Amino acid sequence: MNLLRILPLACLLAAGAVQAQSAGECPLLPGDSGLSWKAMAGDDFVFCKALQEDGGEVFAVTISKDSPFEPKRSDRAEEAMIDGHEMRWYRGEIASAPQAQVRETLIKLDDGRVAHISLRANSEAELTSALQQAQALRFRGLQLSSN
Repeated sequence: MNLLRILPLACLLAAGAVQAQSAGECPLLPGDSGLSWKAMAGDDFVFCKALQEDGGEVFAVTISKDSPFEPKRSDRAEEAMIDGHEMRWYRGEIASAPQAQVRETLIKLDDGRVAHISLRANSEAELTSALQQAQALRFRGLQLSSN
């Protein structure tokens, strides 16, 4: 066999294994959502993007020891439940897209890490749909803290 043909294939398989392993650390998506994870892992984090079939991002989840996101009381928005635990969404903004509706939240996991969930929508309908899908996440082995 030609080594030059095998090497690129081996690299693709290894990259796929890393992505699959990373996606395994992502929370469970709602079964009927049509979404899939695109994941990337580092030494102390996993970044998961929930994508539609056409490749459009619906929301993202970063699981790490800490998060640069610091919720501010003045930015409080919707109250909700994720995986059976009460939480609150916070409004955000993007300077280059002032019309975008941005929501973020932090979820404390039992293992001491946090899940930072963020989403961006271009309309009320998109926002409602993205919030519903994010709120249907299940953190399986990444149990939420009751704090």
